[in-house]
Amino acid sequence: MNAVHIRSAERALSAGTWLIVFGAMLYSVLTVTPLMAQHTDDRWDWTAPILPLVVDAAVVIVVKLDDVLARLGGNGGKWPVVLRWMTGLMTLALNTADAALRNDLVGMAVHAVAPLLLIVTAETGLAYRRAIAAAVSALEAAQKLEREQAELKTRERAERARREAREEREHDEAVAREQREHEAQLIREQADREERRAREEREARERTEAFQRDERERREREREQREQDLKTRERQESEQAEQARREQAEQAEREQRERAEQLTRERAALLERGPAVGKLPEDEARKVAAAAFDAGLSVRSAAELCGWSVGWVSARYAEHRDPGTSGTGLAIAGN
Repeated sequence: MNAVHIRSAERALSAGTWLIVFGAMLYSVLTVTPLMAQHTDDRWDWTAPILPLVVDAAVVIVVKLDDVLARLGGNGGKWPVVLRWMTGLMTLALNTADAALRNDLVGMAVHAVAPLLLIVTAETGLAYRRAIAAAVSALEAAQKLEREQAELKTRERAERARREAREEREHDEAVAREQREHEAQLIREQADREERRAREEREARERTEAFQRDERERREREREQREQDLKTRERQESEQAEQARREQAEQAEREQRERAEQLTRERAALLERGPAVGKLPEDEARKVAAAAFDAGLSVRSAAELCGWSVGWVSARYAEHRDPGTSGTGLAIAGN
């Protein structure tokens, strides 16, 4: 028998035990509940299933803890035995009580099957589990002994193999030492050649990098010079444009000032001519009216200077004050 068979037997025992336990519990609840209801006050009929459930719960605890202790190889003492037999006898008594009260021997025998089966199953299961635990311990001890013997043989073979390997290694080391010295000489020579080649390549790379660096610096200086020349040209062109704008502004200011002075002189000349002998032409009269308006003369004085009516001059003054009244001025002029 091996561990697989033992585990299979444990699973079969555990499944059968719990099947019997739960079947007996169900049968006990269905059997005892009517008995408890008959011997309980009508107001408390709902408590009838409690007692069989409590007794069956004690059975479950006993079976489960016996299972655990048997697996661990322990012994709970006398109290687990007392609890196991007490719960079994209680279950037996509760299940057969109703038939006993009715003097029904067949009923007592029928109702005693499940409790007796539960009691015997609990005891038998405990015995089986202890026997399985002892078998497992014996199997583990045998396997441990086999492992120790196998390990001993393995160590002996390993020791012999190490000894042979050490002798072969010492011989190989003696042969390999000379080979290593020769290879080391070749490696040193190769390393010297590679070092010289690496030094030459490094020097060539440094010269190339120095040339490239100088070339970059030269291009950078040329670029900075071109940017500086471009900025200088832009600044000169900006200064020239600004100078041209200032000259144009000064020229325009001079021309405007000259036109203003010319207009002032013309208006002064118009006002200095004195009262008109007759009615001046309309264009000339308008100029006179505009000059009088700018000089702040009264409407009557302006009318005397141009020879037109006061209403016409008032219309011209109104045009200068508010250009939107030009239509009204024309109407007055017609009068």
